Amino acid sequence: MVLIFFLMVGTPVQAQSSGGEYFKETGHYVSGEFLAYYRSVPNATVLFGYPITEAFPKNGRTIQYFQRARFELYPELPAGQRVRLSPIGKALYTPGEQLNLFNPFACRYFPSTGYSVCYAFLDFFKANGGVERFGQPISPFEYRNDLIVQYFENARLEWKPWLSEGQRVSVADLGRSYFDAQKEDPNLLKPVKSSESGTLIQLHVSAFVWKAVTLASDQQLVYVIVQDQNLQPVSGTQGTATIRWADGNTSTISFFTNSSGVGIVPLSFVNQPYGKMVNIEIYVTKDGLDATTTTSFRIWY
Repeated sequence: MVLIFFLMVGTPVQAQSSGGEYFKETGHYVSGEFLAYYRSVPNATVLFGYPITEAFPKNGRTIQYFQRARFELYPELPAGQRVRLSPIGKALYTPGEQLNLFNPFACRYFPSTGYSVCYAFLDFFKANGGVERFGQPISPFEYRNDLIVQYFENARLEWKPWLSEGQRVSVADLGRSYFDAQKEDPNLLKPVKSSESGTLIQLHVSAFVWKAVTLASDQQLVYVIVQDQNLQPVSGTQGTATIRWADGNTSTISFFTNSSGVGIVPLSFVNQPYGKMVNIEIYVTKDGLDATTTTSFRIWY
């Protein structure tokens, strides 16, 4: 189980290892395979917008939010296929006021979802990557906020007739809406300072335990992962783990991260009450920066 942990930690760090590019428009970096994917797409700012967070780990994946998209990293896939777009259009869609504007000679029908893409939306769809970028259509034309729109699995297209020819179809800024819907930490939206590569300007911390459940008298390990703004390991980070035991007692253990950015907190305990949770609060600090996270395990039998 410990070996699996180190494989999981090592993979996303490697995947995001190349130098980052700073976007002054929003004050965030894009790095590694996320940057390679972003730069491989024509009109990336039109389709994805600018980054609104740094890349960060969540649920075993590395993700990053943009104004109009969210990137996900799948390091187990072949090179060139590891960056996926989150289905934010599907996640945020609720039916609205539908419009019947179908024309069989100016539309493409998608039998898998039962909807068509038509007119200028179809031209924009085909010119900018089609299903690979937007996913399948999941709604007809709808009227929302004085705009004609259409939802796709990964995006929403909007018709703005007052703009010049060729600019009247645009991708909606759903990235922040999805960020809020996922109840992400608002601190992730704060701009970071531009600096030379290798300078520590932000800490990311995550933690998990060796065993999800333990005996009443047992041993446990808490693994803490500390990374910088480019998801590179941060060594020498000072940390504290505050353990709130199932029996109501509290203890605090200090630790430092190693060259892989990993800190290990060993726990040994006796006679903890059955069925109760042990909650652990992690605090790390280095060079005037700090970050927090939590993890837990259950006393089972």
